[in-house]
Amino acid sequence: MTELTLAELARQTGVPARTIRFYIARGLLPPPARAGRGACYGPEHREGLARIKRLQARGLTLAEIARRLGGETRRDGLPVPSAWWCYPIERDVVLWVRADAAPWRLKQVRRAVLDLAAQLKTIQQEEDNDVDASD
Repeated sequence: MTELTLAELARQTGVPARTIRFYIARGLLPPPARAGRGACYGPEHREGLARIKRLQARGLTLAEIARRLGGETRRDGLPVPSAWWCYPIERDVVLWVRADAAPWRLKQVRRAVLDLAAQLKTIQQEEDNDVDASD
């Protein structure tokens, strides 16, 4: 394949030029072979855009994609830290979920947490009523 201009790469991949520049700035794609007006893009850019599209289709966020493309560990050998959401459901029940999970996954988790909280509340009320009835 020959070298492409930014406009040609955008047209062939269906990814807007502005998005391609954004991916380069975020480190998701390598910079062009030449900078400036004569910037040219090669097969690695097409492949990178295809990989990003596939990962996005699987529900990954750009932060998750960046970690996947860049590896999961930092240079100092420590694992990459991650943020977590904490859902206290009851006094003795807490659920932790990675904050960088895909938005659709967080919606699923939120629904499940609400369902679980409602079930636990119902069970607790039934147990309280049983205790009151036995007194």
